[in-house]
Formats: sequence, structure tokens, C-alpha cells
Amino acid sequence: MDMNTIEAVVRTTDPAQWRDGDAWLAGGTVLFSYGSYAFGPQPLTRLLDLGGAGWTPITVTDDGTELAATCTIAELYALPDSPEVSGRAWPALDLVRACCDSFVASFKIWNMSTVGGNLCTSLPAGPVISLCAGLDGTATILAPDGTSRLVPVADFITGDATNCLAPGELLRSVHLPASALASRVAFRRLSLSNLGRSGALLIGRLDGGTSLILTVTAATRRPVQLRFDGVPEADRLAAALDDAIPAALYHDDIHGLPAWRRDMTYRLAEEIRAELSAPEGAHDIPVSGDFWPPRAVSAQTGPTTLSKGA
Repeated sequence: MDMNTIEAVVRTTDPAQWRDGDAWLAGGTVLFSYGSYAFGPQPLTRLLDLGGAGWTPITVTDDGTELAATCTIAELYALPDSPEVSGRAWPALDLVRACCDSFVASFKIWNMSTVGGNLCTSLPAGPVISLCAGLDGTATILAPDGTSRLVPVADFITGDATNCLAPGELLRSVHLPASALASRVAFRRLSLSNLGRSGALLIGRLDGGTSLILTVTAATRRPVQLRFDGVPEADRLAAALDDAIPAALYHDDIHGLPAWRRDMTYRLAEEIRAELSAPEGAHDIPVSGDFWPPRAVSAQTGPTTLSKGA
């Protein structure tokens, strides 16, 4: 889309240079799609271009992995095969490609869209949001006054296309802790079509090999995370979902009605619970309880299903 209100493009990574009418530019795939009025009635007049930031896309240490906001989806997808993670017992890295594949993206998106762009666009179906929230990622945010703050990715997103960033603030990076990367995980995703946007995307993780952390995304307007001391029974899990997700929090758009998203959330959550409560490496785990078959289901299962032990 033409952005004929832009007066200047400024190459900078300094939030102190931000002023009204500015927008941060990384890959720009969403920004250029939405146009000059992407953020309200006031047109954009300047783009603060992060293209020359020179930030290392991915930094791996014993403490975990740091993803720069400018890391592209293609660079993120390559992480599990990189020499930096070779030999590390981080089975949760298998979530990286499952989430990247959830973009169902074109060549342009794959090579231009960024980790930071997906988070800051803050759409319910953003798969980088799912990945980073599911692995207890922490976002580093830079402010125009020179300060910085840390925000859990699960709290970074506040609603459909809304987040906690104040005017001028810049997402610098996301840290994925080694403790989460070392966890046994389970992944489930559903869409109304095989090549459609995610209608529900859930990630389960056994923290320390015993505590279940369940992260619900795509079905809800913002990430919802449930934490249990162990793996709960089916009825306790269902009750926890009842308490954590009110009806108004389920997303409603062309990619799925709230009632369908709710049913799929309960279905996928029970599948994850059953998988992670079974011995590691078990296959063909039966799903039992009131959630199978789910009520009023008329959708196709998405192309990606993953489970991974340590």
C-alpha cells in the first residue's frame, strides 16, 4: 500500500527520537499492508527504520536463547538446526518450527516478517506470541526516557491487536529461558481449513518434569496461561479453564466463532493433558472424558501436530 503521508524515514534504534506520527519499522509486512492510518485517525509521518540496527538475530547461552526483535521468521525457523544449540538437551525447540509453520506464510512473509513485528501486531493468532508465551519468554522494552523494563510475553499482549507498549516504546528482544527449553512439550493447533489462520493453538509444558503449564492462544483475545503443581485430572483441568477464560475472552472473527473456539480449547487441552500424563515417548494416547468427541465440531484439523519428549 502507498503511504503518501510519510515525510521521512529515519534509521535509528533510539526511542528518544520518537515523536507523534512515528511508527517503528522492522520487516514492515503488516505496517505496509495497513497503510498510513494503521494506528488511528492521525496519519503516520515518519518511519523509524530498524533495518540497520545490526542486532544479532539469535544469541544462545547456557541461560537460554535471546531473540532480537528484528530476527526474521526464516532465521527463527533455522534455530533448531543451528550449531549453537547442537548437543543441548532442549526438546522444546521443536515448538519453533511448529509455530513458524502456523504462519502458513508466503516467501515474503517468511523472509521479511520479524519476531518483534508479530508480537507488536498482537493478533490473537500470532504464532510467535504462542511460542514465546508458551516458553515463558520475557520481553525487553526500551523507553524514550532511556529506561528499560521486562514484561512476560504472556502479559505483553492485552487484547486483539493491543499490547502494553506505551507511545514510543520499542521491543528490543525476547528471552526464552533454558529451563523452559529443557521441558517436555506438547503442541496442538486447529484451523477451519488446512491452510487457514489458527483458530486455537495450545502449548503444554512439563516444567521440571512434573508441573504442567498450559498456554492458550489464538482461541482467546490474549494469551491465557494455567499452571498446575502436577498434571491435573481431566475435571480439574476443565474447571481451571472455566475459571481462567470467561466467554467474552474467546475471540470472534471469520476464522472461528467463540463457541467453536471454546470447544476446541477444551478438546486440545485434554489431548495435551493426556499426552503429558503418559510415559515419555508413548504414542497413540487415547483421549477420554467429556471432551471427546467435542460438541458441535465442523472444522478440519490443521496440518501440524507435535509432541516431543526430552
